[in-house]
Amino acid sequence: MAALDLAFLGDIILDVPDPNHWLSGIADITRAADVTIGHLEVPHTRRGTELVGDVPAPGADPDHLAALARAGIDAVSMAGNHIADCGAEGIADTNAELDRLGIAHAGAGATLAAAKVPAVIERDGRRIVLLSYNCVGPEISWASEDRAGSAYVAVHAADGGPSRPQADLVEIDPASAAAMAADIAAVRAPDNLIVVALHKGITHRPAELAPYERPLAHAAIEAGADVVVGHHAHIVRGIEIYRDRPIYHGLGNGVVVTNALSPGQDHAARAEWVERRKRMFGFEPDPAYTLAPFHPEAVNGMIGTVRWHADGRLEVGYIPIFSEAPGRPVLPTATQRKEISEYIEDIGIRAGLPRLRMVEDGPRMMHRPTS
Repeated sequence: MAALDLAFLGDIILDVPDPNHWLSGIADITRAADVTIGHLEVPHTRRGTELVGDVPAPGADPDHLAALARAGIDAVSMAGNHIADCGAEGIADTNAELDRLGIAHAGAGATLAAAKVPAVIERDGRRIVLLSYNCVGPEISWASEDRAGSAYVAVHAADGGPSRPQADLVEIDPASAAAMAADIAAVRAPDNLIVVALHKGITHRPAELAPYERPLAHAAIEAGADVVVGHHAHIVRGIEIYRDRPIYHGLGNGVVVTNALSPGQDHAARAEWVERRKRMFGFEPDPAYTLAPFHPEAVNGMIGTVRWHADGRLEVGYIPIFSEAPGRPVLPTATQRKEISEYIEDIGIRAGLPRLRMVEDGPRMMHRPTS
């Protein structure tokens, strides 16, 4: 039985024209993998009621989802802080179009039970099982028995207020963590590889991990997850190996191209956020990045790679990617590749993660244990 190559892409927002173009710089990589999984950040819909409680993202064109299929993306996680921004209709429209295209999905649905249904991708008699959880709020975006939204793991804010993306989130709710562990245990099987996607972390801040991030990722692996992937911060994070299983603490931007984050908004909440973000995180976006006005260090990115061998062994690595202006991810030049690899190593050390030995293997950086 041959090994299976898996690729993991970070946040995806495609709400500007020509989605094929924005994906084209990395599409050869995403198509080459046996299974590629990304994180769909916003609903794709032409209808719905705007959710009040966070800075709402506009719905993207449902027709743009077909570009994901053309780029070889097999599945998407959806549990995040923006997937409910167009209400129940936005989630329903997104799921319906993904189903029509044959793209598996997990993390958002008409009820909490629906949002927690795992995505399953079968290859050569083996199954990749994807579970997806929103760990940052806002609570109004979480699904319930009678409300559409995302699956979630609740993390309490230091100020005692509700869970919300810009709060100081510190403590994992024990009952919520136990529910995640039960979900993982329910899909354990000898021929299953379980991927847990966590929408977590501190946005726009280099290197730093919130206090709950490592414990939550460890809990997922202790419950039986084989791979943990993180997203939400819009800036790449370090990689950790725990119990011989990889944790990508933050994949950074996969492909994020949107006008909703740029100056000159005609939407009051989005215009206010453009200015508040600068004050909160202390950076001024490069004006050339009109469609991806993030922290200057966010140009450094990665596609996570895992080779799943027939005996269960995992080879862990990543492919460096670079975001060129105005926001298109591409494979880097040799110089950029070296700089990105050094950056990813450095931010892991600064975040307190154990140092990994990574070596070049074609376009990938591969983990080679020292013992």
